[in-house]
Amino acid sequence: MNILLVHQNFPGQFRHLAPALVADPRHRVVGFTMSAASSPPGIQMVRYKPGRGNTPGVHPWVSDIESKVIRGHVAFKAGCKMRDEHGFQPDVIFAHHGWGESLFLKEVWPKARVLIYCEWYYPLHGADVGFDPEFLKNDAESLCRLRMKNTHNLLCMEEADAGISPTEWQASTHPAWFRPRIRVIHDGVDTRRIAPNPQLQNLKLTIPADDACQIAGGEVVLNRGDEIITFVNRNLEPYRGYHIFMRALPELLRRRPKARVVIVGGHGTSYGAWPSRGTWKQIFLDEVRGGLDLSRVHFVGNLPYSSFIGLLQLSTVHTYLTYPFVLSWSLLETMACEGAIVASDTAPVREVITEGETGRLVDFFSPGELTDRICELLDDPAQRARLGRQARQRVVERYDLNSICLPAQIALVNELAQG
Repeated sequence: MNILLVHQNFPGQFRHLAPALVADPRHRVVGFTMSAASSPPGIQMVRYKPGRGNTPGVHPWVSDIESKVIRGHVAFKAGCKMRDEHGFQPDVIFAHHGWGESLFLKEVWPKARVLIYCEWYYPLHGADVGFDPEFLKNDAESLCRLRMKNTHNLLCMEEADAGISPTEWQASTHPAWFRPRIRVIHDGVDTRRIAPNPQLQNLKLTIPADDACQIAGGEVVLNRGDEIITFVNRNLEPYRGYHIFMRALPELLRRRPKARVVIVGGHGTSYGAWPSRGTWKQIFLDEVRGGLDLSRVHFVGNLPYSSFIGLLQLSTVHTYLTYPFVLSWSLLETMACEGAIVASDTAPVREVITEGETGRLVDFFSPGELTDRICELLDDPAQRARLGRQARQRVVERYDLNSICLPAQIALVNELAQG
């Protein structure tokens, strides 16, 4: 069976599926990407690169779809070359369509079955838009622009035979007419590798210097038995509650004089808009700087994966905040490490965190409630242990990579190939 995996930043969500498909000698797997990363073993990589950018002065409501059409066009041409010069005919095209590359691949290979990764459809109401009035607009003009951002989603769904969505809530954001084609299958957590590690006694992390935030570089050594509070984002931004966490810190540090706070994340934005000046990291650090003991607050940037998992294994209490949006891998990884978690009472968090059972839930907008719940868990080792055990059990039962998620993904690909 010939399988084409399409992802702008390959392997992305295919990081486990791609090698599993390659391991089956019946499959030929081709990766289709803009990424310059090295080729995974056994996978033929086809790379493409747009030769132009957006049209100067294009109407702002169509700039997003123009970007996706540009990428889709260059992917279309690369696909035609694969077909005409190399005779490649995929049985299944599995695409993360979010950047537009798969828009026109059905025209290249009309007989291929198409599976799309349904990570996010842009709902006009009931999700991230308008959730945080401090930042997100939901005026009529913004909603018009958002509707246009769904153009590529609708075009790709029209051609798709099936979809995969990682959570029930993310699937529910898609139009009712397409939901019956979506299978809810998470990317999966390797719970054999990602697990508690009582043998890990200390961890040395490098703190990058940040001149803008007036933070000196250096090293920090964390020891088991330290009171460690962790907060993780890919980038430190409002979509993941960075502003709420920072506003909770002065009182949290006052009440916990021995606590050490480790903040993981970059300076950019992954989902929301850039600030008008500086970075979100700097803006909210500056807002509360006068009330912080910065010798106990460690901004460690983006960590190597082994160090990141080690940090989760040492963490005393982990905080996860998010708008109603895509669920982060880091939350399930923390649960797999038996982390004691305080999380925002938002969808899709409620899909994995049950209040008082697998973690504690708080009002996203309440720094005070966040502080209270963190302090409560810091004072209650028995509750932390119980929540951690039950959190891991939930991940093992619902999201385990090798026993649940990966077999379901492979089965769906095979099902599509067989028509």
